[in-house]
Amino acid sequence: MKKKYLAKIIATDNEGLQMISTCCAGAKIKIADIKYLKNSKVFLLSLKRSKIEVEDKEEKINSICKFEFVDRVKSKNIKQEQPDLTLELMAIDFLKNNESYEINLIFVNNAYITLSTEIIEITLEDQNLIA
Repeated sequence: MKKKYLAKIIATDNEGLQMISTCCAGAKIKIADIKYLKNSKVFLLSLKRSKIEVEDKEEKINSICKFEFVDRVKSKNIKQEQPDLTLELMAIDFLKNNESYEINLIFVNNAYITLSTEIIEITLEDQNLIA
């Protein structure tokens, strides 16, 4: 019997961010499952991803990716009026900009979301396996 475990990855630097980016590459995200909680400075993505960190790459899992200390969110080529549209995440990267960071969520079809944040504080937490 294979042990089923739910991962939780916390990133506070470039190395951690790259690990989360690798885990989320190819993840499917419905526009309705993207939330920015302005008052608490939290940006949330609910995503369906392949568990690349296990041998069985076909295993799919629902995960939450949480970005904290987010001051501003900008998006391009994302049709927010179509909540059922699904985006495919290609990568997550960042740029240091003076005293702040710009975290970029890059999607297929030249769509992206840029998060302006003071520090890198990202959590990827698995919720449940998709049967």
